[in-house]
Amino acid sequence: MAIDLPQLGFGGAPIGGLLDPVDDAAALDAVSAALECGIRYFDTAPFYGFGLSERRLGDVVRGADDIIISTKVGRLLKPGLPGDPAAFGWPNPLPFHPQFDYGYAAVMRSFEDSLQRLGRDHVDILFLHDIGPFTHTDPDEETRHFKDAMSGGYKALDELRRAGNIKAIGIGVNEIDVSMRALDHGDWDVFLLAGRYTLLEQHALGEFLPKCAAKSVRIIIGGPFNSGILVGGTTWNYETAPAEIVNRVKGLTEVCTAHNVPLPAAALKFPLAHSSVSSVIPGVRTPEEFSQLMDWWKTDIPAALWTDMKSAGLIREDAPLPVS
Repeated sequence: MAIDLPQLGFGGAPIGGLLDPVDDAAALDAVSAALECGIRYFDTAPFYGFGLSERRLGDVVRGADDIIISTKVGRLLKPGLPGDPAAFGWPNPLPFHPQFDYGYAAVMRSFEDSLQRLGRDHVDILFLHDIGPFTHTDPDEETRHFKDAMSGGYKALDELRRAGNIKAIGIGVNEIDVSMRALDHGDWDVFLLAGRYTLLEQHALGEFLPKCAAKSVRIIIGGPFNSGILVGGTTWNYETAPAEIVNRVKGLTEVCTAHNVPLPAAALKFPLAHSSVSSVIPGVRTPEEFSQLMDWWKTDIPAALWTDMKSAGLIREDAPLPVS
């Protein structure tokens, strides 16, 4: 891959108002705080606030040349709000509604629209967004969208990469299965996998991460806090966490407490121990949340914490551990 990604990036869903509205000043200040602190990788998407995340990110980073930006394709934004935007996860978005289209022409249009919202002449990475059954619950619809994404959508991404308009291509999803299928279609650079290789979940160690390594596909970890459950919240996978997950988090918390380490600090560092993982991109919505994030990031974590987690069966035996 032609891009050297930093270990810590900025996830742009919260500044689009994911689940909770966030005002302009707080969102812009959060991005500014990240820039001032040296964060140089920012991820966003048209879906996040129906263009709001891209607009806000662009307002802050427009003049910055030494940064990396990734955004996504697969949804075109059309004028007019949907009936209930909160049902999509965005209670106060811009006045648009998303329309799925993974075809060649739509991907090219989506790329150009994103450049307009960001106010930039390029981005560095483009991901095909949400191409699996987590989003497309109807099997026939999922099959159709996956076929479009792997044919016309991939062709568009590859052309943009070959022309030098972008540096890297991939998919951005919450699922291992569709990521495995996509690996067999084309020449990818990097996948953004949200929530599926974390301190809480390591199923990706089985087949997915070895296959990525064999194909030299790098991994960016989105959602390192598993939708909030690893930062004291009650949601996992965007829904109320089941008892099994709550109990597992309780066990992780007990080990962290014994070592005087905040659980979110461990959650940030854990995925980066894998040789295929380049970055983690937690999302924040205010400068206060960003400040807290940096405190967690700077926390020293003793090696004994990781070995105690393994001994307690809280992380897989084959999981690589961070080096203190």
